Amino acid sequence: MNITWDDFMKIDIRTGTILEVSDFPEARKPAYRLKIDFGPEIGVRTSSAQITHHYSPQDLINRQIVAVVNFPPKNIAGFMSECLVLGVYDAQNHVILLQPERKTENGRKVG
Repeated sequence: MNITWDDFMKIDIRTGTILEVSDFPEARKPAYRLKIDFGPEIGVRTSSAQITHHYSPQDLINRQIVAVVNFPPKNIAGFMSECLVLGVYDAQNHVILLQPERKTENGRKVG
């Protein structure tokens, strides 16, 4: 299915820095609960992310990531996920995070 440029422009993809990571034992698949700072315009958002295979909580603190910030909040096992952290699936279907090649300000738009 093709999308138009206007469709793509509706997706708000921003950079953010992970502030906090905690285990999420209630999730169906192994996941972490994240708090991510997207800068003064958007603020801090939470996310559930299935990234436990390649990353420990210590690996994630202060890591800059890329996420979609304009989905409506989603209740995942009693936790409100407010953004979608983006990644690429490896050959075993584990997520490898997308991140800026260089440090940027939190909240910068991807284009």
